[in-house]
Amino acid sequence: MADPAPDTTGASTSRSPSSRSLRSRDSQGDKNATERTPLLSRNEDVQVGNHEDDEDGEVAASGLAETHSLLSSSTRDETTHPGKRWPSAVALLLLCLVAAAILVFRFVVPVIIEEYASQAVVFEPTTLTFDSVTPDGVHANVEFMVQFDSSRVERFAIRNLGRIGTWIAREIQSGESRVNVFLPDFGDAVVGIAVLPPVKADVRDKRVNKIKEVANLIPAAVEPIRSAAGAYFRGQLTTVNIRGIAHIPVRSGIIDLGNRTIIYSRTVSATDIPAIPKYNITHLVVHDADLPDGNQGLQADVSMKVPNPYPLDLTIPPLGFGILVDGCSPNDPQIMVADAFCEPLHISPNADIVANGTGFVRRIPESLMDVCPGSQKSPLDMIVKDYIHGAETTVYIRGSDSPDVETPKWITNLLSSITIPVPFKGPAIDHLIRNFSLTDVHFKLPDPESETDNDPEISADIEAIVNLPDQLDFTVNVSHVRALADVHWKEKKLGELNLQKWQEASSRRLTDPDELGGLLVQAHVDGAPLKITDQDLFTQLVATLLFKKQTAFLTIEATVDVKMATTLTALTLRDLPASGVFPIKPIGLGSGWGSLAPQVGNVTIVETTPDSIQFLALANFTNPTNYSATVPYFDIKVVVNGTVLGHATTESIEINPGNNTNIVVRATYDPITESGNTGAAIGRELISQYLSGYNTTITLRTHRNSIPSHPEIGEALSSLEIEFPTPSFGSAPGAGNGDGSDGKPHFIQGATMHLWSSTATFLLVSPLTSTTLFITKINATAFYKHDPVGHLQYEFPFAVPPGISETPRLPVDWDAGSVGYDAVRKALGGSLKLHAEAEVGVRVGRWEEWIWYKGKGIGAKVRL
Repeated sequence: MADPAPDTTGASTSRSPSSRSLRSRDSQGDKNATERTPLLSRNEDVQVGNHEDDEDGEVAASGLAETHSLLSSSTRDETTHPGKRWPSAVALLLLCLVAAAILVFRFVVPVIIEEYASQAVVFEPTTLTFDSVTPDGVHANVEFMVQFDSSRVERFAIRNLGRIGTWIAREIQSGESRVNVFLPDFGDAVVGIAVLPPVKADVRDKRVNKIKEVANLIPAAVEPIRSAAGAYFRGQLTTVNIRGIAHIPVRSGIIDLGNRTIIYSRTVSATDIPAIPKYNITHLVVHDADLPDGNQGLQADVSMKVPNPYPLDLTIPPLGFGILVDGCSPNDPQIMVADAFCEPLHISPNADIVANGTGFVRRIPESLMDVCPGSQKSPLDMIVKDYIHGAETTVYIRGSDSPDVETPKWITNLLSSITIPVPFKGPAIDHLIRNFSLTDVHFKLPDPESETDNDPEISADIEAIVNLPDQLDFTVNVSHVRALADVHWKEKKLGELNLQKWQEASSRRLTDPDELGGLLVQAHVDGAPLKITDQDLFTQLVATLLFKKQTAFLTIEATVDVKMATTLTALTLRDLPASGVFPIKPIGLGSGWGSLAPQVGNVTIVETTPDSIQFLALANFTNPTNYSATVPYFDIKVVVNGTVLGHATTESIEINPGNNTNIVVRATYDPITESGNTGAAIGRELISQYLSGYNTTITLRTHRNSIPSHPEIGEALSSLEIEFPTPSFGSAPGAGNGDGSDGKPHFIQGATMHLWSSTATFLLVSPLTSTTLFITKINATAFYKHDPVGHLQYEFPFAVPPGISETPRLPVDWDAGSVGYDAVRKALGGSLKLHAEAEVGVRVGRWEEWIWYKGKGIGAKVRL
């Protein structure tokens, strides 16, 4: 703006000659002085005294003084020369008025108006809608409100003069203008430019102007936008300061008011910034595909619906995006996993946006599969785990090159500078694995002498169906699996199954219409340790399986590692959650433990002491289950009538489903050590009954130390008792059928009575198959129908070898005259049935015992 000071100075200089000429004329007039002369002098003093001291005041005072002098001169001239000087005075007056008006409107008014406008103007944008995309920016429909409020002006004089001036002007018109937009908190660069067309506005006080125009919005620097967007998405943005600077050419009517600068600032709260709208993925399928570059890869077809509460009416050209995920830590670079392309999209005002896109996974980056430092998981493991659990994970979308060359470059530049985090939830698969089953189950009990085998082991064929989400429809080939599983029963943890060794596996998709679909995974587990953590619960489980004849359903909760091959590459997924139900059929089938049908034969004595005997025997039994087992060592108590008489052990045996024969059992008969004198008495009674042909049974009972390396398992099995009959004499070679009334072989198979020599010989069947039994003493009585026949007492030992043998002639003291003896004599040359009662001393090796014997239906031949 031109400074008015020089003009004022110039005006003062130009006045001086006129003043001097006037004073010269006045001095001439003094000669013709009249009474009016002093009045002129007084008027000049008043003008000077009444004007202000500023430059504008001096100019105005000088001009008025000069005009007054001219008028005074004209008056005097009119008196002297009437009718000749007044046109000059009028012309001079008009000239001065025009000059003053020019000075005021050119220099003074703009200054006043600029200050008034900068304080009084109220600018409020109301609506911004995008009309179309251009190569340089966006055409937008802009609506805003403009008014002048004089109450906002601080200086009284400016406020009044501005109000008067705008009332006179009424309307102003701007030319085409440019508005530069800044984000002061993120640098001084211009982030965008708005080109506004000419507008007209009523500038009178409190008049509201609602203006609608089409503006061209041009993006500029992207770095401030990137910084602001990053702070917003991180939740660090509380307010946004926006500043706009506009240079506007203004005129009012024919008066050009020059270029005016308007600065507009506003602080916007983060809560007023539109949030990322919630979206709904209506369709998502990932499948194998031939990529555009000719290679094989994965393709994702996505459709989503996004609510649009804004009056936008815009067509967006095809866009390209990069899909990224987090690395091991927030400080690591994000990992690009896929390219995505969005089809052209039309946005209608206040209508849901339906977007369709396609993504391509060309390769799986190594950084996505590498195990993170200090962890056992990779970024891919964490993503998959969150997806399966339905937890919220985050993917990042960043703009990239567009697939369409007609897409404006400024869009890709802008989008590539902004990374938008998109929360994403998986389907929350409750039952990832169904139809979990174990076949050919083999249990291996721990070896008590091993330093490494601490837990029972399970080997089995595992078959499971993995419920893959419907969205995943690409090739998956599982090659190896391993897992760490918790085993639950009745909603309590029973134990842990450790499958940390990689197990070979295979898989195939189920595509049969009759099948429910999914991925069938088959694997053989070899030697997986099973650790029992709740002994009481395990005891209840065993009781349920053995005695209640109920199927037990075990729940397995596992984290699984999988080695698999896809179209892109082979990869390893870790800590996948898996669960399943494994039914265990009851072991006690049919008639309970009778279905085991245990049998013992080929009893051999291997060692003796004065109080104990060690046997080796061959056992046969039936395994009614489908399970097999390896038993390195197992000890069981031998119980009769609740009294422990000894132990039986097995070592390194294999138990298979069905018949199991010739199982070597080592048994120790040691009643005194196990149960003292009571045990010794019960033992004598058992042997006596056994040799006498009574139906005797032995009970086998597990105990805490049945499995020495795992006493808790033995404790759980301590209520298990198996009762089976003692071996019969029929197992002895050549025993044949006895002559007893029951038709079974007995210890005394038969006898021959020699009347003349008063002796008798006995045919004996030994219960032992390879060891000689010695009879050390006999004190016996023979009866015929309850009548005594004779008495035998013999104190010289004789041997009873395995099988059938005959005793030496033993002396008999006949009970002459008795009914029994008469019956014997009458049977001379024939035979009759006798029974006997005896106390017999027996010895095997160093062991010796005094027992009783009762025999019925003994076939006795009578000879002279």
